Amino acid sequence: MRSLITRPRVAAAVLAGSALLFTPLGGEATARPAAPQPAADCFVPPGGGAAAKGGHGADTRDISVAEQKAIEARTAQLLKARGAAATRTKLASVSVPVYIHVMRSSTGAGDVTDTQISQQIAVLNKTYAGQESSEAANTGFTFTLAGVDRYDNNQWHQDKQSSTYRKKTRKGGKNALNIWLVDFAYLGIATFPWDYAKQPGIDGIRVQYTSLPGGSATNYNLGETATHEAGHWFGLYHTFQGGCTATNDEVADTPAQSSPSSGCPTGRDSCSLPGLDPIHNYMDYSYDSCYNQFTPDQSSRMSSMWTAYRA
Repeated sequence: MRSLITRPRVAAAVLAGSALLFTPLGGEATARPAAPQPAADCFVPPGGGAAAKGGHGADTRDISVAEQKAIEARTAQLLKARGAAATRTKLASVSVPVYIHVMRSSTGAGDVTDTQISQQIAVLNKTYAGQESSEAANTGFTFTLAGVDRYDNNQWHQDKQSSTYRKKTRKGGKNALNIWLVDFAYLGIATFPWDYAKQPGIDGIRVQYTSLPGGSATNYNLGETATHEAGHWFGLYHTFQGGCTATNDEVADTPAQSSPSSGCPTGRDSCSLPGLDPIHNYMDYSYDSCYNQFTPDQSSRMSSMWTAYRA
């Protein structure tokens, strides 16, 4: 199955093995959870496989421990071939072209404004520059709007025939972030960078259109769903990936977390390992207003993944 990352809209899902998905207001894989639930929403695509979703709610994709190890080993090989190392990769200084695909219904539902799109790009530039907190890392990635197109199609609006519509509408190369704005049960879903080689036509993120700045998704309408999903697109797992284990999300400076957060639970500590749960991290399932940071090691991982798969 494809590697997708989905953030559920309002329900939470728990990790089963590796990663989690979130199911949004409608109950699919894009909403961040209101309350953590048992495993089966994050990286578990139909039939199994390496797909992950991220957002408010279940993401729908489960990555097994073996798969996670294989991905890390493959990444290390690619970096070595490029004369880089995951721990020494130069931090990125990259401008990412962004293509926005507005999937409207026949009645015009989902037709976000140009202002909302501009505000969403501004949110991405703010969050990836580390401007929402003094503890946040500047990842070095910036975003430039490369194009906007609008389609009137009820099936596409509801994220049906998703493989077909993405292959027909996707623009740019492996360095281009394509964002499809749809109306589905999740807050968002994303592909991982290591999936591009096999399925370039579907590479990108799908985002619940009501989660854009000024949208109607309560607690999730500040534009942070796109930040979360883009994090997956850059190669980050959820902070609760792997649960209370040392390996966890493959990032050293995000404390282990047993399950996704809901709301903004200050002081939450779901693991006996050191550190409070990283509830303010963009890769958890907190409310948009609770998010304010990527860590330095997450920034390094994104740079490494970019070098290995998207440069």
